[in-house]
Amino acid sequence: MEASHQTSPRPAEFFLLPLRLAWRQLRAEKARLFSAIAGVMFACVLVFMQLGFRAALFQSTTALLASMRADIFLMHPLTTASFRPETLPRVRASQTFALPEVRAAVPVYLAQAVWRNPENGTRRPVQLVGFDTEAGVMDLPGLAPLIEALKRPDTIAFDRRSRPEFGDVGKILAEQGPFKVQVANKQMEVVGLVDIGASFGADGNIVMSELNFRRIARERIANTVDLVAIKLAPGSDLNAAVARLRALLPGDVMVLAQPDLVAHERAYWENATPIGFIFAFGSLMGLIVGMVIVYQILFSDIASHLKEYATLKAMGYSNAYLGRTVLSAALLLAVLGFVPGMLFSAFLYDVVGKATFLPMGMDVERTLFIFLLIFGMCASAGMLAMRKLRDANPADMF
Repeated sequence: MEASHQTSPRPAEFFLLPLRLAWRQLRAEKARLFSAIAGVMFACVLVFMQLGFRAALFQSTTALLASMRADIFLMHPLTTASFRPETLPRVRASQTFALPEVRAAVPVYLAQAVWRNPENGTRRPVQLVGFDTEAGVMDLPGLAPLIEALKRPDTIAFDRRSRPEFGDVGKILAEQGPFKVQVANKQMEVVGLVDIGASFGADGNIVMSELNFRRIARERIANTVDLVAIKLAPGSDLNAAVARLRALLPGDVMVLAQPDLVAHERAYWENATPIGFIFAFGSLMGLIVGMVIVYQILFSDIASHLKEYATLKAMGYSNAYLGRTVLSAALLLAVLGFVPGMLFSAFLYDVVGKATFLPMGMDVERTLFIFLLIFGMCASAGMLAMRKLRDANPADMF
């Protein structure tokens, strides 16, 4: 019975006793404990901010495409990002009606123009989005009540989540009602507000009908479009329709389902620009710095209590038990550093989101992922520090 008890320790002996010992060791040196917590918190905040910026980058740059209700999209194969598209022949939209399941094929126009701030007259590039507003291919908050107004010549809807350098359009609209503004040296009337959001590719957006887009972008060739949004009949096989359109249309067009279109846009920012790499590299650096700090704290703690560890070995405690004690200390440091780091990061998310107009926000999936990273960082540091336990020789006590 005694042997069985030693080979199969109870959970309290296996986990709780090493955890209690680790906690007592950590709190015995309060200055060292607070230094370790500060190091873990620093790494936690850095990783939260880097991954928060990375998520905001992908969410903001794909917000417009994700808001489209269509099932399939046509895009030029050389288009790398939506803010600088290559044009394709408009006739490709008509050719899609060869498939009986196609119910609508709506051209979408994307371009950059110069917006003059109505308050101070400064100029700033703005993203133009033109399409048939009655076709129902855009699911933008605030668009539905403006459909009739956008049919009128020279009318636009402004993105209320654009950067403030464009002027306080919402305030002017509330005080004066629809008002005139200069876009690409043409007077346009702002009739309402929609929600899209600033991104790394565009600081602001304006939405308009196809006709009004052509009034602004007069240099554009009339028979070209930037994107074609295709809606299928209810119950249609999406994958089969994509395959048939790829076989039907020539090589100057790329056929993508909406998730693939969003993934294509995301891949540009993640792989074709240094931004995605920079955020990932910053997160890695934060973890390395935090691991070094935790390793030094745990190593110093083991070194200062080496005689105590040797005494425990002499009493019959195994290296595995002492190793669980060190890993328990790493777990405690991970939790004690993660909680304040998460709270401070939530505060910084709010501050940065308001300053940059990027969608910075906490979510459960990212929070759990970062906790696992922080715990892994502390556990790695703990396993490195455990090598010092080999020096805890009971013979040194005599």
